[in-house]
Amino acid sequence: MKRVVITGLGAITPIGNTIPAFLEGLQNGISGAAAITRFDNTHFKTKFACEVKGLNPEEFLERKEIRHMDNFALFGVIAADEAVKDAGLEPEKLDLDRVGVIFGTGIGGLRTLENEYEAYIRGDGTPRFSPFLIPKMIADIAPGLVSIKYGFRGINYSTVSACASSTHALMNAFDYIRLGRNDIILAGGAESTITPMGVGGFSSMKALSTRNDDYKTASRPVNRDRDGFVVGEGAGVLILEELEHAKKRGAKIYAEIVGGAATADAYHSTAPHPEGLGARKVMELTLQDARMTIEDIDYINVHGTSTPLGDIAETKAIQQVFGERAYGLNISSTKSMTGHLLGAAGAVETIAGVLAINHRFVPPTINHFTDDPEIDPKLNLTFNEAQEKEIRAFLSNTFGFGGHNSSVIVKKFEG
Repeated sequence: MKRVVITGLGAITPIGNTIPAFLEGLQNGISGAAAITRFDNTHFKTKFACEVKGLNPEEFLERKEIRHMDNFALFGVIAADEAVKDAGLEPEKLDLDRVGVIFGTGIGGLRTLENEYEAYIRGDGTPRFSPFLIPKMIADIAPGLVSIKYGFRGINYSTVSACASSTHALMNAFDYIRLGRNDIILAGGAESTITPMGVGGFSSMKALSTRNDDYKTASRPVNRDRDGFVVGEGAGVLILEELEHAKKRGAKIYAEIVGGAATADAYHSTAPHPEGLGARKVMELTLQDARMTIEDIDYINVHGTSTPLGDIAETKAIQQVFGERAYGLNISSTKSMTGHLLGAAGAVETIAGVLAINHRFVPPTINHFTDDPEIDPKLNLTFNEAQEKEIRAFLSNTFGFGGHNSSVIVKKFEG
């Protein structure tokens, strides 16, 4: 099969709206949490989130275009633009039938749906809906808009598997390229659900932290007193490219994606398997797909959402797969900084790993104060500060409601 490399990156995150800004946030252990500004949070139990800050869409798109996009698609299109420029892609020089776009999203245009329904119930009952309601709301619109912008006519769709969505997108893109069906695929994810229904829905499940008096440290993966995740928003896009195609056009190569897999817990709609069985299996299958051993992995970017059950189950699964090698790894959760980007999480966290390879550091798990007695203290969870380290290969985990598990392995490129 063909080898697949990463030749471009783009990101919009709560800790930086470009790749350089995101890198700086990771290296400095910045928290993206702040009071919610997207809506009036007066009556909500959780009053904070990890919002995208300081983004001016008019620097990238015309006002008319912006009005016709939900925020999740807007984030995806802008991140894709950064990735395309970073990769030096010139559409007029490409076989556009062999360039695709696969994006993941967990929910899609939730704010658009809320706005339209609010307008309807405030009215006189006459169904006056925007003709853009459906195209703004649907989950697959982000990759569609990217393909329209650049004329990419290859494979194009959206993966929807809750928090595992964009890792599934990466895995699918990897497969299409290594099977020779496309030369280039823009793979990633986008999400924007910091809305009354989004925050209210997760809050009613008791999934969100309620640490309103100390929101900057509320995302506390593997910390004893963690009380739920902090919802985030944003987008991440990686340019995946067939190696020989990349070489032929003289592209810079960040890293090589070498394996991916997916499993199901088949256990519960929202809770992980308590012994981490699905998580364990997906890591085993990803290692097999990459033809790598546990000794080849130097870093794991864990799902690590800061929920009481999930963090324990995942660390158990890592120890089951890696055995004694687990103590020689660096492990961290970048959600401690970005919050949980839901369907965009996998792409953004894979980008974090690619940056870690290229800049020789491990992003930290910030906001750690007290060890959890149910999590092995000998694990190197890279607490509070980034650590300098040469990373040969990393594994990134994402697990979603419904029991969806997906993982990918990316390694340092060696020609």
